[in-house]
Amino acid sequence: MNRIKKGDKVRIISGKNLNKEGTVLKVFPKLNKAIVEGQNIVKVHKKADANGENGGIKTKEAPIHLSKLALIAPKAARGISKITYIKTKENKKIRISKKDKKEIGGK
Repeated sequence: MNRIKKGDKVRIISGKNLNKEGTVLKVFPKLNKAIVEGQNIVKVHKKADANGENGGIKTKEAPIHLSKLALIAPKAARGISKITYIKTKENKKIRISKKDKKEIGGK
C-alpha cells in the first residue's frame, strides 16, 4: 500500500540525495517509485528529431523507490513521521501522522 501521494512533502533517507527534501510530482504505484521535484537529476542523451527538435544532453528527474522516502510532518520530531489511516463518522478514510495524530494533506 502506497502511503505517499502526489503533492506530499518528503525527505530522502538514503542514497546520493540523502536528507534532501522536495515535493512529490508523480507516483508510480506498480513500480513503487515516485518522482521528487528537483531531486535525483539524471542526464539523458537525446537524438535530433525529424520534427525539428534539437538533440543534445538534457536533464530530468528520475524516479526514486518509495522505501527511500519519508513523509515530512511539520510538528513531528526530526520532521518525519509514519502514516496510518482512520475512518471518520461519514466512513471517509483519511491519513494521519502517527506521531502527532494530525491529518495529513496532499492530493
